Amino acid sequence: MKKIYKNYYKYRILEIIPGFLVWATFIGVVALSIISPLYGIYFVIAFDTYFVLRITYMLIFLLTSWFKYRHTIKTDWWKFLKSTHHKRWHEYYHVLFLPTAGEPFEVVDNTFHQLIKTKYDHKKMILVLAGEEKFTEEFSKIAKKIKEKYGKYFYDILITIHPLGLPGEMVGKGSNLYYAGHEAKKYIDEHGFDYKKLIVSAFDIDTIPHPDYFAYLTHKFISHKNPYRASFQPMAFYHNNAWQSDIFTRVVSNSTTFWLLTDLARPDRLFTFSSHSMSWQALVDVNFWQNNIVTEDSRIFLQCFIHYDGDYQVEPMHIPVSMDTVYVGNLWRSLQNQYKQMRRWGYGVEHFPYMIWLFSQNKKIPLNKKIIYTWNQTEGVYSWATAPLIILVMGYLPLYFAEKQGLTSVLAQNAPLMLENLMRFGLIGIFLVAIMSVIILPPMPQKFKTNFWNKIFRYILMFVQWIIFPITMIIFGSIPATDAQTRLMLGKYLGFWVTEKKKTD
Repeated sequence: MKKIYKNYYKYRILEIIPGFLVWATFIGVVALSIISPLYGIYFVIAFDTYFVLRITYMLIFLLTSWFKYRHTIKTDWWKFLKSTHHKRWHEYYHVLFLPTAGEPFEVVDNTFHQLIKTKYDHKKMILVLAGEEKFTEEFSKIAKKIKEKYGKYFYDILITIHPLGLPGEMVGKGSNLYYAGHEAKKYIDEHGFDYKKLIVSAFDIDTIPHPDYFAYLTHKFISHKNPYRASFQPMAFYHNNAWQSDIFTRVVSNSTTFWLLTDLARPDRLFTFSSHSMSWQALVDVNFWQNNIVTEDSRIFLQCFIHYDGDYQVEPMHIPVSMDTVYVGNLWRSLQNQYKQMRRWGYGVEHFPYMIWLFSQNKKIPLNKKIIYTWNQTEGVYSWATAPLIILVMGYLPLYFAEKQGLTSVLAQNAPLMLENLMRFGLIGIFLVAIMSVIILPPMPQKFKTNFWNKIFRYILMFVQWIIFPITMIIFGSIPATDAQTRLMLGKYLGFWVTEKKKTD
């Protein structure tokens, strides 16, 4: 018993560290601004300079991924797959998990409709439509209609219903996938499938893959030097309903897209995120997705990384899957949903104690890999919470108090201009992202093409909307990230919140 409590308190210390660093920084900036404005100015200029350099660094990776993406989508990967040395591609099957949580038929139906449009042999695909017992009545009706309508296109469509209240679980996507995974394993074992010839993908129910997604994934899998030690991460475009959404949810969703684009160019720090693919063998080896956490989509990478003693990686795929923004037809409810979604993603900070705890116990993982992943995770969640607030709001506190105290040093007098120039340089990145966000837009719905000028106006708005990016960085970036880290620090653990899905016209 004493050992259990001893380990509990050690783990709790690790949970406290990220939130403590964030609040220590906020309190430190305010205190330093009041006690010694000059040193506060030094700190803010150094902080802002670091993040301008970081933005420059990230822009290089963003452009690298962008050009790889533009090149990738020009290839007909289905044609390429059938005509190259991949003579045995037909031996591989895809297992696609689609967890649901009460979404309407229209959302599920649209996903299946888009899946049959992908350029691939759909008879090599096993779909797992995973429901929750809480929604059994409606889900059973939806599942029956889906299987009747689309069953003929695929090798099979499995229907699973995750029971409520299983011991040790957190209600959410992870526990649904965990249960569905074990049910699918029974089916796969009964039918004698070769584990090494199964490629698994886990999608949100509103995920629409690029038409060449499965062909490209098969090519990447077969070509990889060791596909059983890798996850495959596509690009994530949150724009299925972009034309119908409000500007806030569009900008926040696009920010996520371009953040992931920068990470795709840096496999050494890449985690799986949202939709991802991997080998069935690896998934079984780690006993499927973790069923008692919020962020199972990125945790699955860490499970594999630790299980295989650091011999595991995430392979970038410069091909997109598209999902909805959180817009549900009502602005206020959409903004609330957006905040909750970002807070849930920010709760990925729960990986920090998990990593440190298990890294310390595994002596086979190379030290350099431990350091890289620990630094990337720590710096990532820290800057997510602190950078927007310090750069855009709290960074001006030392200047205010310097003026109040009558400081007349050259630095104090020129600091506003220096900060302004640093921020102006940062606008270059926003400008590039704004252009890219317009290029990747899905086709404009016919109802918005009432006339030529209305069409032009809407495209211009999609570009100009990025002027609110500094606001969204704080409201839907820094604040929900700080919220998530504070909850973990205080032991007020966040449960899984299901993003509301609604089919918009």
